[in-house]
Amino acid sequence: MLWNIRWNNGVFKADYRQQLLATLSVTIISLSHGVALGWFSPMLLKMQSPATPLNFSLDVHESSWLGAMISLGALTGNTLFSIILSRLGRKVAIYSLAFPHALLWLLLYYARSINYLYAARFFTGFTGGGSYVVVPIFIGEICNSSIRGRLTSLLGLTINLGTLFGYILSSHVHYHNIPWIVLPLPCLFLFLVTRYPETPQFLLRAGKEKRAEQAFTFYQGRRCLPTLKENLRNQFEQLKMEGKSLKVLGIGLVLGIIHSYSGLFAFMSYMSNIFAATKTDLHPDTNTIITGVVQVIGSYLAIGIVDRYGRRILMITSITGVGLGTAALGLYAFLVEKNNVDLSSFSYWLPVFLMSFIIFMANIGLNAIVYVIMVEILPSKIRSIGTMFFMVAWSISTFIALKLFPMSMHFFGLSSTMWFCSAVSIFGVLFVAIFLKETKGTSFDGVDNMILS
Repeated sequence: MLWNIRWNNGVFKADYRQQLLATLSVTIISLSHGVALGWFSPMLLKMQSPATPLNFSLDVHESSWLGAMISLGALTGNTLFSIILSRLGRKVAIYSLAFPHALLWLLLYYARSINYLYAARFFTGFTGGGSYVVVPIFIGEICNSSIRGRLTSLLGLTINLGTLFGYILSSHVHYHNIPWIVLPLPCLFLFLVTRYPETPQFLLRAGKEKRAEQAFTFYQGRRCLPTLKENLRNQFEQLKMEGKSLKVLGIGLVLGIIHSYSGLFAFMSYMSNIFAATKTDLHPDTNTIITGVVQVIGSYLAIGIVDRYGRRILMITSITGVGLGTAALGLYAFLVEKNNVDLSSFSYWLPVFLMSFIIFMANIGLNAIVYVIMVEILPSKIRSIGTMFFMVAWSISTFIALKLFPMSMHFFGLSSTMWFCSAVSIFGVLFVAIFLKETKGTSFDGVDNMILS
């Protein structure tokens, strides 16, 4: 049972208290970013209607650019924050996340034209792109390997909690009140993260051994100190074979493509539009909130089982479920769009059930664990630059997916769009089964040796 998951085996132990508190503090920005993601879906439907809360409304082309603009911001954020991460440190990069995020809410409040919305979505992506680079590396470097999967998975859980909150706010709160509800979050984030030191790994690579020792003691306790220098010496001896490093980068690149084109981020952005296309009897915003709750449940479950069952089996299970769910939703949409079949007895519950199944399966693996895998498979010597490569490639593929998804729905219908996502998922299952090795419970050193072997 879910409640019998052995949380007391690590996360809440006194030995790991600082790791947990640091993780909870740094993921406040992920929570706030999730609100910005969830805000978009119900609000887009309103901004496309004559009853728009602004003094202008959006057509399908403007909507597709607005949806895709987040990926251009993410591309910029991935690159810039990776440079900051490598040269100035993890803490400087963390501090820098708060300001563009606060700016996006001010732009939304003062929006007078579509250009304000484009800029706000750009900064949404900019903050998210930075978060996806900075937060997993920071958490991974301060955490013991026995709890690293669970704590890194908090990134996905907080994003999904924020997304659910964003769905609720944009469905039930006036447009101009939402920014003032959310703005305290980046302020709280900035206040809390100032009390945590830089990661020991970055300090040692910068030649600051005394500070690295102090940081290691702060996060992991003095009893673990003898292993610090030995672990770091091993990290400096890795990556002797460049060709095998390219293999790791290739695995990460393909995982990003699978994530993008299986439709998960597009579903989050265009959820209300998808439900409108299924002609469900429930209000699209109500369906969106229901799937948001399921998304949080899936993320919560992933945190409990990622270090128990491993990354590989959860990824295979997750992608398989997404593929089956998108195929079934595509069939339902086909019957609605093409054959005018009477589905009135199913329209109240089946579309939201199928989408909830897709979202749940995605969040026990593909959505949450992909960031854990990204950190773990990268050899330490190229972890920052490798993460930048992953996230830049993922941002480009996500931009294309977000730009094309509403156009595909408009010109080809929801059914064809869903079946394409299902085909990508089938490919994803085969790829993970063949190429992805298990990294559960392995130290960063052990992961490097295993992946490069």
